[in-house]
Amino acid sequence: MRIGVPRERKADEYRVGMTPAGVEALVRHGHQVVIEDGAGSGTHVENAEYEAAGARIGTVEEVWSTSEMIVKVKEPLPEEYPRIRPGQILFTYFHFAASEELTRAMVDSGAICIAYETVELPNGDLPLLIPMSEVAGRLAVQAGAKYLERPFGGRGVLLSGVPGVKPATVTIIGGGVVGINSAKVAAGFGANVYILDVDLPRLRYLDDVMGHNVSTIYSTPQAIRKLLPETDLLIGAVYLTGTRTPVLLTRDMLKLMRPGSLLVDVCVDQGGMAETTHPTTHSNPTYVVDGVVHYCVANMPGAVAETSTYALTNATTPYVVQLADKGYPKALLENAALAKGLNVASGKVTLASIAEQFGYPYVRPEDVLASNASMA
Repeated sequence: MRIGVPRERKADEYRVGMTPAGVEALVRHGHQVVIEDGAGSGTHVENAEYEAAGARIGTVEEVWSTSEMIVKVKEPLPEEYPRIRPGQILFTYFHFAASEELTRAMVDSGAICIAYETVELPNGDLPLLIPMSEVAGRLAVQAGAKYLERPFGGRGVLLSGVPGVKPATVTIIGGGVVGINSAKVAAGFGANVYILDVDLPRLRYLDDVMGHNVSTIYSTPQAIRKLLPETDLLIGAVYLTGTRTPVLLTRDMLKLMRPGSLLVDVCVDQGGMAETTHPTTHSNPTYVVDGVVHYCVANMPGAVAETSTYALTNATTPYVVQLADKGYPKALLENAALAKGLNVASGKVTLASIAEQFGYPYVRPEDVLASNASMA
């Protein structure tokens, strides 16, 4: 198979969809890889490193027009829509729930859209989302510490406090991968941390593994409202596979927070946890609503591209190799976890939550796969 890796077009996105190690693995299996000129520059991977691993360097036109599978990091942008061909495999983060326009464009393209974020193991783990959730969770506190500083519009609060001055209060809504990573870093700073979730077994686990300065609380609107007046840094860390994040923070609730406090909404990729959330970029990361600073960067891990690229491709490369070796119908039929990543295929919506959200007929992935496998 011929696999293409384009340069990312999203604003301030420095990651790349494949490392030289991934290229080498594919070439070893007899596949061809074409990398867009300069695609790895944001991660400090030079063209020569890709060539040494067996890739060919090409133009953006060559990458899209000659490749049977495109491996990316972020969803295609409107400028890329015309390059997509029917039957072409796109393997990337899509987060369709956040964009009806993207969903419509991919349905119209006739492409095979396999989303990293919905690949799901039998135990419920999301192996291709976890690495970036780990990065985003840790980065949320790092960003929070910065934007709580007074020159950035924050309250002027140091997360750790100092002797004689109490530490900041960090409230994290969601106890999954993002939440636990945020809690680890915030607790390490010495902040007073609250982590909320509706999963009692998860709260028991968090209570066992977290430090003395982390308290677990069952999440209800009342519990959130009670914490908001004392919260300096609020982190949205809720994720529901394949569907829009529920709005847990209304504008009326936001008004309970003090001026200069900060919301870092890691959920922005799936629509956001707050009623006031809208996507921002690393170049213009914050805005203020009712005195509360909002940091809602939609590609947070892109800021630490070197760490993120290698963490992501460590996880994605085995799946890319499976798709290339077997072709997409056979690979998905033989790997149930990978099959859950199929969101859109040949003009059909194969993710029930997206079909319902945007009014498309739902087609079971196995029906599409069986049909395409019989034609292969």
